[in-house]
Amino acid sequence: MADDIGYEGLGINGSLSYNTPNLDALASNGVNFTNAIANPLCTPSRVKIMTGKYNYKNYDYFTHLNASEKTFGNLFQENGYQTAIVGKWQLNGLKIKEIDQKIKDDNTRPYKFGFDEYCLWQLTKTKDFGERFANPLIEQNGKFLDRNKDLYGPDIVSDYALDFIQRNKEKPFFLYYPMLLVHDPFVPTPDSEEWNNPDLRYKKNNIFFKDMVEYMDKIVGKIVQELKAQGIEDNTLIMFVGDNGTNRNLVTKTIFGDVKGAKGNTITHGVHVPMIASWPSKIKIPIIYDGVVDLTDFYATFSDILNVSNDSDGKSLTHIFNGNKKNVREIVTIYYDPKWSINVSKYRNIFSQDKRYKLYKNGEFFDMKNDILEENPLKEKDLDVNEKIIKEKLSKEVSQFPSLPILN
Repeated sequence: MADDIGYEGLGINGSLSYNTPNLDALASNGVNFTNAIANPLCTPSRVKIMTGKYNYKNYDYFTHLNASEKTFGNLFQENGYQTAIVGKWQLNGLKIKEIDQKIKDDNTRPYKFGFDEYCLWQLTKTKDFGERFANPLIEQNGKFLDRNKDLYGPDIVSDYALDFIQRNKEKPFFLYYPMLLVHDPFVPTPDSEEWNNPDLRYKKNNIFFKDMVEYMDKIVGKIVQELKAQGIEDNTLIMFVGDNGTNRNLVTKTIFGDVKGAKGNTITHGVHVPMIASWPSKIKIPIIYDGVVDLTDFYATFSDILNVSNDSDGKSLTHIFNGNKKNVREIVTIYYDPKWSINVSKYRNIFSQDKRYKLYKNGEFFDMKNDILEENPLKEKDLDVNEKIIKEKLSKEVSQFPSLPILN
C-alpha cells in the first residue's frame, strides 16, 4: 500500500510526470483496477483494508487501530501462513491525547494483530516521532535500530521484506507492506543527486516528489525480482493500492490534463487510487477492470483464497483474476470521519458512488464525468429518467449508513 498517491500517479494510468515501469508492468500483465475507491486519509483507509470493515463499525481515532479488531494478519496466521509487516505503522494512537500512554508505548501490537515479525516506522511513542527517510527511526521486532544519516528508511524496511521472502520461500507467507513513500516531506532519495550532500538530504521541495514516486516503483521492482529469483513469482499474489489521493500541494500532468491532488477531500481526486493485482499462475491474460471496488474487498478476497467464511463488508475479487469481469459491486460507499481527536472532525462526509455518479448523504448529487471537481450539484428538475433511477439506487445504499455523530 503506497502512502499518498492518487490514481493519476502511475504511467499506466496516464501520468506524464513520473516514470513507473515496474508498476506499469504488473498492471499490463495482471489486473488494472481503474475505479478503486479509498477513504481520503491514511488511517481510515488502513483500518478498513486491514479489518475489512466500514469505518463506522470500528474506526476510533486518527492513527489508532482498536486492539479488539481482527486483521488480515490474524486471518493468514490462523490459516498457517508466516506473516510480517514492514513500513509504516502509525496505529498506536501516537497523536491522540485521549489514547492511554501504555497503548502508545506498546511495541507488541503488531503481534496482536497477527504479524509474526515486523520492521516499522512510528510504532511506539518517542520523544520525537523520528524521520522516516534519511536517518530514520525504525523499530524491528521489539528493538529500535541504530540511527544513521546514511541510511534511508524505505531501504531498511524493503530489505527486511526481501529477507522475509528469502527465509519463507518454502512456506506459505503473507507480507503486508504499507510503504513510507510517497508521503511528505518531499525530500531527496538515494537516487537523487542531492543525496550525495548530507546537508541536502532534508531539503524539502515539491520537485523531489517525482524522485520519491520513482523510488517507490523501484522498490516494487526489487520485490518482484526477489520473487522471481526464489522461483515463486508465478504462485504469488501481489496486490498494490494507494491509501488515498495525492497531496493537495501537488499537480500531476497526465494525458487527460493536469490533476491537482486532493488528499483529505472526498472529491474524486481525493479517493480515486491506483490498484493492481498480479498472479501469473492465475491471471492468464491482462485485464482492465473498470467496476468500482473498495478497500474492504481485500479482506474478502483473502478469505476466498483461504477458503474460509467472509465476515468482512467486502466482496471477493477472485473471479476477476480468472477472467470473469462481472461487476463485484455496482456501488461503493465511503463513511469518512477522520476523528483527529474528541469533538474535532474536519472534512467529514458520507457518500455512495458508481462509476459515474456520486450522491452524498446530505442529498448533493454529482455527475463526475462532467464535473469531476464536484462544483455543480445536479438539480432534481434537470435529471433525466436514467439519472433519477441511478440517484434512487445510490440513495438506497447511502441511507443504510448511519449519520455522522453530532459534535459538542
